[in-house]
Amino acid sequence: MAMEFRSSSRRRQIFGSVIAVVLLLFIHGAHSFYLPGVAPQDFEKGDELKVKVNKLTSIKTQLPYSYYSLPFCRPKKIVDSTENLGEVLRGDRIENAPYSFKMREAQMCNVLCRITLDAKTAKEFKEKIDDEYRVNMILDNLPLVVPIERLDQGAPSVVYQLGYHVGLKGQYEGSKEQKYFMHNHLSFTVRFHRDIQTDAARIVGFEVKPYSVKHEYEGQWSEKTRLTTCDPHTKRLVVSSATPQEVDNKKEIIFTYDVDFQESEVKWASRWDAYLLMSDNQIHWFSIVNSLMIVLFLSGMVAMIMLRTLYRDISRYNELETQEEAQEETGWKLVHGDVFRLPTNSDLLCVYVGTGVQCLGMVLVTMIFAMLGFLSPSNRGGLMTAMLLLWVFMGLFAGYASSRLYKMFKGTEWKRIAFRTAFLFPAVVSSIFFVLNALIWGQKSSGAVPFGTMFALIFLWFGISVPLVFVGGYIGFKKPAADDPVKTNKIPRQIPEQAWYMNPVFSILIGGILPFGAVFIELFFILTSIWLNQFYYIFGFLFLVFVILIVTCAEITVVLCYFQLCSEDYLWWWRSYLTSGSSALYLFLYAAFYFFTKLQITKLVSAMLYFGYMLIASYAFFVLTGTIGFYACLWFTRLIYSSVKID
Repeated sequence: MAMEFRSSSRRRQIFGSVIAVVLLLFIHGAHSFYLPGVAPQDFEKGDELKVKVNKLTSIKTQLPYSYYSLPFCRPKKIVDSTENLGEVLRGDRIENAPYSFKMREAQMCNVLCRITLDAKTAKEFKEKIDDEYRVNMILDNLPLVVPIERLDQGAPSVVYQLGYHVGLKGQYEGSKEQKYFMHNHLSFTVRFHRDIQTDAARIVGFEVKPYSVKHEYEGQWSEKTRLTTCDPHTKRLVVSSATPQEVDNKKEIIFTYDVDFQESEVKWASRWDAYLLMSDNQIHWFSIVNSLMIVLFLSGMVAMIMLRTLYRDISRYNELETQEEAQEETGWKLVHGDVFRLPTNSDLLCVYVGTGVQCLGMVLVTMIFAMLGFLSPSNRGGLMTAMLLLWVFMGLFAGYASSRLYKMFKGTEWKRIAFRTAFLFPAVVSSIFFVLNALIWGQKSSGAVPFGTMFALIFLWFGISVPLVFVGGYIGFKKPAADDPVKTNKIPRQIPEQAWYMNPVFSILIGGILPFGAVFIELFFILTSIWLNQFYYIFGFLFLVFVILIVTCAEITVVLCYFQLCSEDYLWWWRSYLTSGSSALYLFLYAAFYFFTKLQITKLVSAMLYFGYMLIASYAFFVLTGTIGFYACLWFTRLIYSSVKID
């Protein structure tokens, strides 16, 4: 019954947070508000610090679980924190912890609780240790990290890993039998920056060193029992895992912890620097230079076509005097009467172009907000929440773009196009998402989206996105359409036989390589951030790469479109979309390569989750890059055919 109450409470919180965010976007109030973790909090000596526990995570399974899904020590009452939409979709489950911290008051060997494992709980712990699950905690919005010292170019340095392992596997000395050991003693370090004038302090670091210790005590166990293995009165502290705590049936485990407070020179505004420290700047710059080389190469080809070849072609075409001379000419001018002929499946093309505009707007605005610092890691779930809301509101531009193209195709039923634009892409993504969510539900993971959140997502789709698509469609359709630069022949021109290198499939696949080549290095870091549980906050680099991607998609499509028209093939509409959109195929193939070379996923469900989500990402990348290429080719064809004299 308690679980049902907590679940319904969470659903109300999620739905309420969605409504609140939507209202904030429309209402301009006099009261200001701040993002979580952005406003600093001062603590006096002795103030209580609220430690919170988050999900258990594993890079081997990619299935998060709530902290209390394992029989850890519990507080008297478990209280769920209010989570935003992005946090719930990420599988975060933030709850209060049984640990008691007081600001700048060190504690040693605090006994948290004592449990005795049975066969079931021992099996649960062993499974989580096998899958290398980590425990995540939060203090003052800072995630718990484990400091690891390493040598960096001969000098010692410290790197941080998010969360600590539930336990570890090993053998006793002289034995080959594999045993499981629990990290039951945690040595916390809270770093703070003190204001000299007020003596108030701000938390700038939250670290832990986990140990496995088989605690011992004398006599019968009671609340006042003093441990012989960890006693501050006798100055016996835990500094190693020399006598580890084994996990097995009927084993007694005593959970303990230490808290130490250390003053730091790091100021509150810089406390995230250690988490976001980039030691691979050179690789990112190499990515930028690599992408720029591709852009320069394509820019040279486009410049040659535009300034030399096209100028020469247009001058020659305009100087032709007789009908006989015109008939002897070959090249792109000969298809002027067919180049703007209605393409096959024109309605579907309109829908995909509108969807691509929606994706482009979402990504562009998200990156701008991220570069301005609004979507920092301190605002957990902020990036995903922003992307979802921007996707919803960009439906206005999706409807406008699809209906404008539809009107150019002389269509009259704009509502049908708006309907397809509002439902096609979201329906495909939702179908895949629901299947994956059902798999997660079957694993009883906290990553499964609750029904309340599902309702919130459906509300965003049907209640906001769909109406905006229709509004955009109405505006786009009622606006007068520009006339085509040339008229279309009544009888289609026969397309001559094409050379092998102008084969549609070959040219499309070749066209997708260069856009993918411009982003694949940065793609590695994005996949590492998502699937290896690391922070990604180099949005400046990412924005540069995204701009290069746009330019690359546009230029490669223009180049191949020109070659296609020169071979007297006027079916450029879909090919322009597929040329740059085929880069999504290479993205998915690279994701498969990354899966087999970088990840340690062995479970079938986890593999299905990975490829399912990467399929969604590749599909979105397809409509994004395809739309960029299409508009570039549309601009190019309208430009060149409006520059020649046509009788």
